[in-house]
Amino acid sequence: MNAPAAQAEQIFAQFLLLERQARAAADSGQLAYALVNDGQALFGFRHAALLIAGRVRALSGVSQVEPNAPFVAFVERAAAQLLAQGRQADAGVVVPSWLDAQTQADWRELSAAEAFWLPFKDRRDEVFGGLWLARERAWSPAEQALLAQLGDTYAHAWLALQPRQPWRLRWPRRRLLALGAALSLGLLLPVRQSVLAPAEVVPLGGRVVAAPLDGVVGEFLVKPNQPVRAGDLLLRFDDTTLRAQADVAERALGVAEAELKANAQRAFADAESSARLDLLAARVEQKRAERDYARDLLARSELRAERDGIAVFADAERWTGKPVQTGERLLELADPAQAELRIELPVGDAIDLAPGAEVALFLDSDPLHRHEARLERQAYEAETSAAGQLAYRLDASFAAAAPRIGLRGTAKLYGERVPLGLFLLRRPLAALRQSVGL
Repeated sequence: MNAPAAQAEQIFAQFLLLERQARAAADSGQLAYALVNDGQALFGFRHAALLIAGRVRALSGVSQVEPNAPFVAFVERAAAQLLAQGRQADAGVVVPSWLDAQTQADWRELSAAEAFWLPFKDRRDEVFGGLWLARERAWSPAEQALLAQLGDTYAHAWLALQPRQPWRLRWPRRRLLALGAALSLGLLLPVRQSVLAPAEVVPLGGRVVAAPLDGVVGEFLVKPNQPVRAGDLLLRFDDTTLRAQADVAERALGVAEAELKANAQRAFADAESSARLDLLAARVEQKRAERDYARDLLARSELRAERDGIAVFADAERWTGKPVQTGERLLELADPAQAELRIELPVGDAIDLAPGAEVALFLDSDPLHRHEARLERQAYEAETSAAGQLAYRLDASFAAAAPRIGLRGTAKLYGERVPLGLFLLRRPLAALRQSVGL
């Protein structure tokens, strides 16, 4: 056998080995590595880049592709220009004049002089990817024929490992225009604007029970959501200090009265005692006022209900033994049949809501049941909520029977109808305006 025939057999054996290695790949990652590395011994290329849907998926001699690397950007830009010129469907040598000046400059700096584009086509004969191969010497007609055949094998192997049909590099221009027109018309469709916000069922017209004095809560005599009647004892303050103050005030009043009585008896014979009577009488009145005030504070140490209802508060243990100041809120007396919805709408989600706007409540305890409500009031000024978020307070009235007071959930508020484009892009546009001022 002569030398040329032996060399041809060796090249053909290497070619068959490349096909077998491609078909033997267990997954797309292993196949991608084989596509950019295994053919180097046969074709002698310096660079090989695998592109799928216009993006570099693998590079020869590199274990992981850096998306922002200059060579990656160059190959993707060159493939995009081939696509724009309709040259991506044919396997062949890439002519530098097909590319713009910047891409040609990057080619000279980053890649070899001779490049070959090997497209991958699916069963519909549409390109979904390809290989960019580059080396110093020109590509012979025999090598181009082998690469064209190898491209069919590589495309078949890649499609066999894909669970779904990959994105194609190119759609017909007419289809793209039709899709763009459909999307543009779709963005003009009117839809009802809506937002979600946390909400809580709160008493309507409840009576706030506040601390009548500065002191320490000694004992809670009711439990959360317990029914009470007017006059029922709700809680007691620690009255040790108050009793002591009342006793001291009582004794001080007795001393002042005794001193006034003694001076009154001596006033007939003693001019000085007679002159002190007005002062001592005023002191008696002062001590009597101090005693009455101490008794009043002692009487306030027991807090009673002023109306019928239920006691609305979180936990008695939270207050027991805690010092409180006058006017500090302790609990609320509410009618269980009278409730409203309190909503905390974050500032970033605020939309234009008209009075009487529709509100739907979905409770955390019953997310499948919808409670209808109507917007009654909305605050003009945002405040910091318990979660530390700046939000507007909104109040809504229930259309039917109100849920139990204290339940929490998510409220959906409905606004006016707006184009679908504004509905989808409202938050991004607001963020863009805040960042760049447009």
